[in-house]
Amino acid sequence: MKPRYVQLLQDVVLPPVALVRQTFQVVDAGDPARAVHDAMEKEPCTASIKPGMSIALTVGSRGLASLPQLVHAIVQEIRDRGAIPFIVPSMGSHGGATADGQTKVLAHLGVTEESAGCPIRSSMDTVNLGCLDNGMEVHIDKLAYEADGIVVFNRIKPHTEFRAANESGLIKMLSIGLGKQSGADNCHAWGSGYLGRSIVEMGRIKLAKCKILFGVATLENAYDRLSRVVVVPADGMIERERPLLAEAMRNMPRLPLGPLDQAQASGPLDVLIIGAVGKEFSGRGMDPNITGRVSTPAISGGPDVSRIAVLDVSDASEGNAVGIGMADVITERLFQKFRREPTYINCITLGTLTMAGLPMALPDDKSVIQAAVKSCESYTPDAITLIRIPNTLHLEYLYASKALLPSLRERPGIEILTPPQQMVFDADGALLDPWPEHHKS
Repeated sequence: MKPRYVQLLQDVVLPPVALVRQTFQVVDAGDPARAVHDAMEKEPCTASIKPGMSIALTVGSRGLASLPQLVHAIVQEIRDRGAIPFIVPSMGSHGGATADGQTKVLAHLGVTEESAGCPIRSSMDTVNLGCLDNGMEVHIDKLAYEADGIVVFNRIKPHTEFRAANESGLIKMLSIGLGKQSGADNCHAWGSGYLGRSIVEMGRIKLAKCKILFGVATLENAYDRLSRVVVVPADGMIERERPLLAEAMRNMPRLPLGPLDQAQASGPLDVLIIGAVGKEFSGRGMDPNITGRVSTPAISGGPDVSRIAVLDVSDASEGNAVGIGMADVITERLFQKFRREPTYINCITLGTLTMAGLPMALPDDKSVIQAAVKSCESYTPDAITLIRIPNTLHLEYLYASKALLPSLRERPGIEILTPPQQMVFDADGALLDPWPEHHKS
């Protein structure tokens, strides 16, 4: 017999939904290797690579578009200039804050010694470069510090925790990624509101004291594809990154809510169903820039969602379900996959413990969605506004409830692919409504 709390939901009627496709105006970089080659050839600073030099290349824990191909291409460009590259996992506390764990994170992202064409040297040992004026210690990976040069590689995008002139990108990779667990812990110690300042101050010290040759930055478009590759000289890297961040914000996908001339969605939504959280989708598991659910006042913007339901955690995230604390209800499936070790380490380092909180867990997809609909406090139960997405990174396809379709029909770039129909579940309550074959979560 089903638990009493599940029986309370059995008569909840779910709104019919239609499959919708969003078309975003984008620029594609094309072949990643060609994009890297052209960017490296264009910038004179790449001549700082000399034959025989040992070069540390940073690779982080995010699921960047075309990551294995980009890493291989950068390694090859370094080799072509006669240097000897090696990869330093640069991901702060991720991977359980262990050397082996961080190597495994790269492997899950498709980056191995075989794919990259060079060694991966993983260690949690750091060198203390000194302190900021507030006493915060500045650390850098020891192996990178001892190399003849460092090439900083990362994607530039809006951060999920704070707003500042520099957010996720080369400077954050320098300050937090290369700082390993100790550096990440120090950088987050003063809270999210100070992060924008601390990564810049730490970045300036590392640019001054370490052998940073240049940065290779990628920007992505709204389809999670490579938009362009930019080589950024070490000299002025902090300032040069800032217009790239503004470009990245404009490139982001978004839910089809609110004015089109805004980078982020806005306005009310009764229910948001997210297929999976995962570190490859967002450092926060689910991106608050998309959901509007934030864990710190240092970030704002996005829609006003009454209830968020999350159905799973991605396999690549290995049980790190950071972000589910921002959900209202999850499945038992997700609950069973939740691993405290990586999730708690991640959240303690970030200083946002609520991100690891466990919401109400119900047996299956159907009961989870019913609970979200029943509790969303809609004034019009027969006109629930509901959107279902595979994750917060891939927003080309989504399911939208019947109540949203009139506004979506008038919205440029929207194609309604199916008529509204009831969600389909199997006998075990698993949601069966499929995503297009080439766009599964």
